[in-house]
Amino acid sequence: QVQVVESGGDLVQAGGSLRLSCTASGLTFGDYAMGWVRQAPGKGLEWVSSIYSDGSNTYYADSVKGRFTISRDNAKNTVYLQMNSLKSEDTALYYCATDRRPPLMTMGWVPPNYYGMDYWGKGTLVTISS
Repeated sequence: QVQVVESGGDLVQAGGSLRLSCTASGLTFGDYAMGWVRQAPGKGLEWVSSIYSDGSNTYYADSVKGRFTISRDNAKNTVYLQMNSLKSEDTALYYCATDRRPPLMTMGWVPPNYYGMDYWGKGTLVTISS
């Protein structure tokens, strides 16, 4: 049974930093690209970032580019999202999921839906106070 568990969410001040972690089990982690998606209060899902299975390629939404960094440690079955220069608009529930879409991102296209993100965690809440 595949399990995906996010952690690290917290209440931080604007301008601060936070690192989210996501651990997956029940699968061969190194075979899966991973992604982060967030949902702000009262809004829909927004893709944030994705990373290839070997960490060789990373992709970011324009809204977080230059502020967020995705990375992974396959020996620990964990993917991270380092978030710096946080803004109030980053307040959201952050989900981690396996992601089959990065090959499309390599071609310059981010799918507008989440088909291909198969295994999801329950999310970790990030709240930014201004």
